Amino acid sequence: MKNVVKDQEVKPSFTNRRNFLKISGLTVVGTGLLLAGCSDDDNPDDSKSQLPGVRNGVFDLGGGDFGVLTYAYALEQLEADFYTKVVNASGFTTTFNAQEQVLLTDLYRHEVIHREFFKTALTAALPNPSTQLLPNLAFDYGALNFSNRSQVLATAKALEDTGVAAYNGAGKLITNPDYLLLAGKIVSVEARHASAIRSLLNPNSKDFAGDDVVNVTTGLDVAKKPSEILVVAGGFITTNFTAKYLP
Repeated sequence: MKNVVKDQEVKPSFTNRRNFLKISGLTVVGTGLLLAGCSDDDNPDDSKSQLPGVRNGVFDLGGGDFGVLTYAYALEQLEADFYTKVVNASGFTTTFNAQEQVLLTDLYRHEVIHREFFKTALTAALPNPSTQLLPNLAFDYGALNFSNRSQVLATAKALEDTGVAAYNGAGKLITNPDYLLLAGKIVSVEARHASAIRSLLNPNSKDFAGDDVVNVTTGLDVAKKPSEILVVAGGFITTNFTAKYLP
């Protein structure tokens, strides 16, 4: 029988790391929905030709602020789907120890919250969400064995590092200050996720902020353009879509 996770079934823990992750993941949403969902602004990029939607039979993420938010929504769908599969895998409680289970369950909850936040915010803000909201995507993880600790954590590391670089690279494309503030809050949570996974893979090392993700000269995290990110993330996404208006 699969270990189907529901919020009320997970008992609270008082470990500092878990509480820190849980608080940082949950508090981003209360403010986020208020700012993005209740904004009186019209289309932030002021370009109807770049709104998300189907073009030539394929959904395009669009451009401007809505394009960036839809891009983020696609990535959050991927991360939420991945961690949902992780915590519901039949071998979850035998593959990971108790502390790892708590951490991965928290990451699962955060990513589901992020996914639902973008869905709600975009539904409220898009002029015609029935045709402009990105549909639920489908995913394929190939030969990944969700009961193999090393494989799961290596994939989690790739997804979290990619997610942080994606938000960092997309920030300069956002013009609405409210959206930029929210992106900054979410990327800080994603960076904590990335550090936590890296610590599981290589405990008591400097990998949690390794030179491969933090530039030793500038002290800044890696930033990548959407086109660079989608090459990586697109390997897991089986639903066809385009991103013609994103760099």
